[in-house]
Amino acid sequence: MSTIAVRAAQLKSGLVLPYAEAGYPEGAPVVFVHGLADSWWTFEPLLRQLPGALHGYAPTQRGHGDAERPEEGYGPEDFAGDLVEFLDAVGIRRAVLVGASSGGVAARLVAGSHPDRVAGLVLAGVPATLADKPGATALGESIQNLADPVPRAFVEELLDGLTARPLARGLLATLAEENLKVPARVWRETMRGLLETDLAATLRGILVPTLVLWGDADSLLPRADQQLILDTIPGATLVVYEGAGHVLYWEEPERLVQDVTAFAAAVLPARPDGGAPGGAGAPPRPRRDGPSV
Repeated sequence: MSTIAVRAAQLKSGLVLPYAEAGYPEGAPVVFVHGLADSWWTFEPLLRQLPGALHGYAPTQRGHGDAERPEEGYGPEDFAGDLVEFLDAVGIRRAVLVGASSGGVAARLVAGSHPDRVAGLVLAGVPATLADKPGATALGESIQNLADPVPRAFVEELLDGLTARPLARGLLATLAEENLKVPARVWRETMRGLLETDLAATLRGILVPTLVLWGDADSLLPRADQQLILDTIPGATLVVYEGAGHVLYWEEPERLVQDVTAFAAAVLPARPDGGAPGGAGAPPRPRRDGPSV
């Protein structure tokens, strides 16, 4: 089982983001990108399972968890910009990006705009578009009515509908507490950004190897939605997790780690990026050390 170290990275913009780091220092760099209201904790089950072949990073996005909360900047392009600056801050020249749920939007924006920084893209339960999903519109309307403090009942009901199988109560409690750290304005602005962005357009121009992971019991994303990703990104491949819901990385963390490990080995077989943290030619790693968990 991998040890998780919690650190903080200062971006070029001055924003400080906490992040979790796990795995082997010389392993292939894999950056996990969370979605709306989550934090690095959403990947805790995955980070615990990382093998020596991987070096995992999971930043908490602006406004979420214990990250700093600027007054503005919660659209997909803002999160994508932070992600590129995060790669610079921790010294990653080229990585596999694993975008989870709405976090996959920022990840694919980076893959499309900075292909030199992305060896491969993994989209785990990521929507192709929200324009054709009444449920997303209804959720957006509910979120627009949120006020601080965000009601626990709202968060718990939302989390309860994301999986097809029961989760450990301790994990659910931790995830709920992380969601409750997010101010109502960040919920509102982040969701508004997702709904007002042409998400289908963000799939165009991606030329890096792409792996699509989808649970066939996902109540939010139908198969046709994922097919749009496959039809738009050249060479993208789909792996179906039978019986898994939207947040398949909570339900089957071991399998997802295995799939990501095999994918990383294929796209970064000999670390040709030269981007090992602290390696020759790598950017400096300004960070603040924190505890291990």
